[in-house]
Amino acid sequence: MSAPKLHNAMWPGLVGKGDDEGQEPPISLEHMLDLTAAAEVDGQKFDGIDYFLFLPHTDPNATDDDLKGIADLIVSKGFDIGSLVAPIWPGTVGDSAMGNAEQRGKFLDAVRMACRIAKIFNEHGARKYGVIRIDSAEFGVEKWREDAAANTAQIVETFKEAATIAADHGERLAAEGEICWAGMHSWKDMLDVLEGVGMPEALGFQADLAHTYLYTLGYNAPEHALLKEGYNDEEFWAAYGQMTDKLRPWTIDFHVAQNDGEVHGAGDHDKTGKHCPADDPNGKLDITRCAGYWLKDAADRGMKHICWDGCMFPNATLENPATWNTILKAMIDVGDAHGWE
Repeated sequence: MSAPKLHNAMWPGLVGKGDDEGQEPPISLEHMLDLTAAAEVDGQKFDGIDYFLFLPHTDPNATDDDLKGIADLIVSKGFDIGSLVAPIWPGTVGDSAMGNAEQRGKFLDAVRMACRIAKIFNEHGARKYGVIRIDSAEFGVEKWREDAAANTAQIVETFKEAATIAADHGERLAAEGEICWAGMHSWKDMLDVLEGVGMPEALGFQADLAHTYLYTLGYNAPEHALLKEGYNDEEFWAAYGQMTDKLRPWTIDFHVAQNDGEVHGAGDHDKTGKHCPADDPNGKLDITRCAGYWLKDAADRGMKHICWDGCMFPNATLENPATWNTILKAMIDVGDAHGWE
């Protein structure tokens, strides 16, 4: 099989980390690259990395030369760059996609900034595939619920403008389905947004195994639950098929992950699906089988790679070489089972 290429995410070194009391310090880009480069299973290694476009890994206002230097560093470790995460959140460059005109303007500025960096990486040669990842940048669903229809319409409008910007730059956006993002917190609300935008060539879905598992449970939207507590195996796969049949046609970016059915938050990141180590004894997912539901016809949707996401892993877990070999083995198993030419 020539695809999918196997990528590791760099943002687990950043998300939920910080300088505040009780927070673990961020892990530098170079150290995350070295940890990834050290992983090897039966002679196979990671092919690339997916990359977060904000401090301390990246200054989004970095000069062209600085960005070429980052690309040089990543390539020197043996990696291609794949999908990029736009800095769309309040406190980075952006702000809420369902906010006022000024907030939405900041959101669109973050997408423009990501497109600029993508172009530099593409022209450098370090990046040959991948998308730009976004979400609604509105933490939690309480504010959204105050007027769900109007707020979804506002997100749709912002995403349409963002998708137009991306398309003008030759890029595609992928909206990350995650229970902590307003208007994207259930499979049904996510589908409403994707269909509302209605620009599949420019805006699709980014599926993460840990987050979408909580979609089936209706964690932040009980009205859209597909499973009841105490479900059996047969019920699980029926529900999983129902969800993936709806969202797979939109899926253009994919995160391999494990989840134990719990939510987790760290730092300023709201509670969302808990990422677990690939071999977590409490993991609820058959990673290889679940991945197949999302990767069916992946090549037809332009997908070239898949990425592991271990967001909010403790630093001790990230620093342990065994973590990465176990993850790489899980990724290889997915690629062997569901790869394409």
